[in-house]
Amino acid sequence: MGYVGYTELRRNLAEHLDRVESDRAELVVSRRNREDLAIIPLAELESLRETLHLLGTPANAARLIAGVRQLDAGGGAEHSLIEE
Repeated sequence: MGYVGYTELRRNLAEHLDRVESDRAELVVSRRNREDLAIIPLAELESLRETLHLLGTPANAARLIAGVRQLDAGGGAEHSLIEE
């Protein structure tokens, strides 16, 4: 995660946005007397929102955790994708 001041961000906006895109890492923008903000790639935000949705109900979270444990224990099988 990178940190940058608001003035520096304005001066080199394209460079900072390109770095966020290529590094897939957050950039925290600090502002004087204001709350800090984070810039992240849209795909990362969508992924976080999807994860929160999937873990949002206790029953679904338990099923997902059980599935991960099963895979970690060597369970599961690889399947080929259906081609269209």
